[in-house]
Amino acid sequence: MIAIADTLYLNGRFTTLDKQNPQANAVAIADGKFIAVGDATEVRRHMGAHTNVIDLKGRAAIPGLHDSHTHLIRAGLNYTMELRWDGVPSLADAMRMLKEQVARTPAPQWVRVVGGFTEHQFAEKRLPTLAEINAAAPDTPVFILHLYDRALLNGAALRAVGYTKDTPSPPGGEIERDKQGNPTGLLLAKPNAMILYATLAKGPKLDPDAQEISTRLFMRELNRLGITSVIDAGGGFQNYPDDYRIIEKLQKADELTVRIAYNLFTQRPKQEVEDFQTWSDLLPPLSGDAMYRHNGAGEMLIFSAADFEDFREPRPTPVDSMEDELERVVRLLVEKRWPFRLHATYDETISRALDTFEKVNRDIPFNNLHWFFDHAETISPQNIDRVRALGGGIAIQHRMAYQGEYFIERYGSEKAAHSPPVRRMLDAGIPVGGGTDATRVASYNPWVSLAWMITGRTVGGTNLYQSDNLLDRETALRLWTTGSAWFANADGRQGQIKAGQLADFIVPSADLFAIPEMDIASLVSHLTVVGGKVVHGDDVFSDLAPPMPRAANDWAPTNVFGGYWREPLVQKNKAGHLQKPVQHASCCAKPCQVHGHGHTSSWLNPVPVSDEKSFWGALGCGCWL
Repeated sequence: MIAIADTLYLNGRFTTLDKQNPQANAVAIADGKFIAVGDATEVRRHMGAHTNVIDLKGRAAIPGLHDSHTHLIRAGLNYTMELRWDGVPSLADAMRMLKEQVARTPAPQWVRVVGGFTEHQFAEKRLPTLAEINAAAPDTPVFILHLYDRALLNGAALRAVGYTKDTPSPPGGEIERDKQGNPTGLLLAKPNAMILYATLAKGPKLDPDAQEISTRLFMRELNRLGITSVIDAGGGFQNYPDDYRIIEKLQKADELTVRIAYNLFTQRPKQEVEDFQTWSDLLPPLSGDAMYRHNGAGEMLIFSAADFEDFREPRPTPVDSMEDELERVVRLLVEKRWPFRLHATYDETISRALDTFEKVNRDIPFNNLHWFFDHAETISPQNIDRVRALGGGIAIQHRMAYQGEYFIERYGSEKAAHSPPVRRMLDAGIPVGGGTDATRVASYNPWVSLAWMITGRTVGGTNLYQSDNLLDRETALRLWTTGSAWFANADGRQGQIKAGQLADFIVPSADLFAIPEMDIASLVSHLTVVGGKVVHGDDVFSDLAPPMPRAANDWAPTNVFGGYWREPLVQKNKAGHLQKPVQHASCCAKPCQVHGHGHTSSWLNPVPVSDEKSFWGALGCGCWL
């Protein structure tokens, strides 16, 4: 008997990533899974009286993107409080946004720019000065987090957090002071970010109802960028179960639009074993369902193993007690059959961790238990082989796209050329997953990660890699789909457009396999489908978009600016002349046939694009008509 589909998606150009059936133009979906993938004739056999039919209008489609390392749960609770500078092309634009937000933010709320950007993305190649921030916001607290290295606070923020001449700098951090000993507003991670996060935690929080809406809006922002699944890596000040109540409420109400596999991150130094003992007694390994499921321990297993990746600072050396503490935790996790992950930036830390893992494995065999390192920017070939021998994997993130210039300054271009050595990892045959480490150290935009893997360039335009460490487009896409599925303990169940797998796919704004490399980072999704259901629609699919609430906090930066910087539309002033664009709510629907679709790169180009007599102005752009 032929199964009847809930929905047919016809007239598409599917890249399936299924080697037995690499291309298709139609799919049938029932009960959240693909039941047929092929041509329209084959797929229409599954049509019934109540089957919904959606025409993809000849657009290219690919599997939904899967971030193997992000912090969705924490970010969702805060999203509508944050002014995002992710992708903003100039400091002038960023400061304009800041000033506008200061004007609408009521006391005692703060204006927060919490990561996701780097000074290298700005045309000016610098951060704002403290004087500029104080001039823009004399009375409203402003907190700006830059990567893991620093935070900038204006005078109002210093007063709000209570930092004075008598406030001591904490271990691992520095409060910069003037000649009189007063805090200037610059906080430095030396080398860990605890001072940055502890200061941020002093700010006001949204109430639970507003957090719920904020989380829904953040998931929808991820859907807009093509993300259908994530692994949440926990985080500092993210306590289980208290900080998970909102996401679990949404899961019970069937309002999740992103699949979430979550890891639990220890919160108490020297009490890590107690944390994992308590949690492993509460949660059977991998408990949950296909939308929300436990995924194991980490990324922090023990505080003494943390080697923070502030490339402006020398490499930190974990303390001598690291191995003993790590062994106690890993033994417990393997006994409980909990998968685990470990934050490890440097090869030196990885070597010591592997010594411990190998010791535990001799006593209690891992036996295909999924475990992996996160980051691994400087892992050596020898340690890659050791990871393979233990059956582990490596989840990589595009942190080098944001910090590559600092890495080169400290370690040199030759070392940077294989940091991380992605191609060597793949050649060794170990699982590799793509991710972002969003939202603080890097942006949550998956296309920035894909562009970095394919081009080898930072968001500031610096070339990091040569051909021996670059990925072709299909391989990069596999890391963000089937690759990440392994890290979520979902390999074989998602990541491909294939009968029997979860029905997650997207229709990007342009064909990933046909556009110029420079345009990859500008992609978004025009249609995002999770479990066969449309969770986001734009452009020709906008009528399919589910309704979304407005942020509960009326002053929310997201109400005006959205999340990731969106390509602007040119406007004309009263005299009829073109002027520099302002933030706009949606990207252009009709890419110009002359100039392509790379507006951000054009605005950063030395050509005076704001001059209507220049190349861009003289020929015009179809996107802006």
